[in-house]
Amino acid sequence: MFRLLRLAIFTLLAFAAGVMFERNNAAEQCTQGAGQMRQGHCVGAIK
Repeated sequence: MFRLLRLAIFTLLAFAAGVMFERNNAAEQCTQGAGQMRQGHCVGAIK
């Protein structure tokens, strides 16, 4: 039972880390395009 709980916890932690990593990459690309991140969306970036 403990193994199943540990698997669920590690899976949730890995998912959260992946989401944070992708959001950081999106923010970096937005700022490279002279934009700003507002509420999770890139505003004013030049493509």
